[in-house]
Amino acid sequence: MSGRVGDLSPKQAEILAEFRERIEDILPDLPARHDHYLLRWLRARSFNVQKAEAMLRKHLEFRKRIKADTIIEDWKPPEVIQRYVSGGMCGYDLEGSPIWYDIIGPLDPKGLMLSCTKQDFMRTKIRDTELLRIECQKQTEKLGKSVEMVTLIYDCEGLGLKHLWKPALEAYGEILTMFEENYPEGLKRVFLIKTPKLFPMAYNLVKHFLSEETRRKICILGSNWQEELRKYIDPEQLPVVYGGILTDPDGDPHCRTMINYGGNVPSSYYVQNNGVKVQYNHSVTISRGSALSLEYDITTPSSILRWQFASDGADIGFGVFMRTQVGGGDQKLGDMMLVLPSERYNSHMVPEDRTLTCTEPGTYVLHFDNTYSLLQSKKISYNVDVLLPDGQIQSLRSNREIGKLE
Repeated sequence: MSGRVGDLSPKQAEILAEFRERIEDILPDLPARHDHYLLRWLRARSFNVQKAEAMLRKHLEFRKRIKADTIIEDWKPPEVIQRYVSGGMCGYDLEGSPIWYDIIGPLDPKGLMLSCTKQDFMRTKIRDTELLRIECQKQTEKLGKSVEMVTLIYDCEGLGLKHLWKPALEAYGEILTMFEENYPEGLKRVFLIKTPKLFPMAYNLVKHFLSEETRRKICILGSNWQEELRKYIDPEQLPVVYGGILTDPDGDPHCRTMINYGGNVPSSYYVQNNGVKVQYNHSVTISRGSALSLEYDITTPSSILRWQFASDGADIGFGVFMRTQVGGGDQKLGDMMLVLPSERYNSHMVPEDRTLTCTEPGTYVLHFDNTYSLLQSKKISYNVDVLLPDGQIQSLRSNREIGKLE
């Protein structure tokens, strides 16, 4: 039996009755009290009534803490979120469920997290989810049948390394965990379209935040994705750019009045002390007029080398090289292959966080350059790790350090 209204086994019906009795004291405070709603919590915990009760009571505490019942009327996201967080609700599927679009490519994770707090970003996602919950209620009343789930379309075109920025991945993981714990059984289907080669790695980084049930609802569509979407969505409810005939009133095929397409966040929005904190594993002081080279062995092709660093008080030069001399021994920097030209970074103002796809295995050299500073030493705090093709993250330690330190 599916565990839904009208399709309950005698045992499931008995558990539902017990569940309703156990939570009688909090029923008036819940956003819904009908069987459709209560069964969502039971299905999320495989009809274990004790676990479902604990989950629901914890959710009620969550709703009171973030004021979910009034968040739509009483709270508006900061301007930078309203302008540059991509996505939106647009249309309904064939069964009347609302459709939400997430547009990945134009999203600027680093710019957003440097411009608003993680709490504001989380609150925005909660607000969006509450909007969808209310839309489901409206559809239920309009259609005369229960509508309690949402169809989600992820447009993955443009998914790149910028989306794998570590603080953004951590924040996204927290959001996914929040959804799983507080909005169970809210997704009907998740369509992933236009997935690039980087997608399997990105998915491996976040899939452990998803329940097994959520993973089963994910559908990765191929080149015929428009045809596949039309099997579940009437063309009149599908924007032109996604294979339908829906447009904005002014004829815009992207339906921008309903779907925000984001973009790069201007630096004028950046704020200090915005909650983006990085814990660094290493720190070193580089003498004035000196440099430091850190060597790392990358053994697996197509691994992604990621570095994060911040400097105290002033900027620092940084570049990446690759040793061409086999068998060890000294090799001058000028004789190595240039991978990333050395530039001066204002990492004392905004911490640097970048990645490099290592198409070839070898010894990569991260070079901090303070030779231009004749008066000031620089303290550098840094992390270096490698993202393997299967999504595993390994912290690295330099196998060699060359330079003048204090």
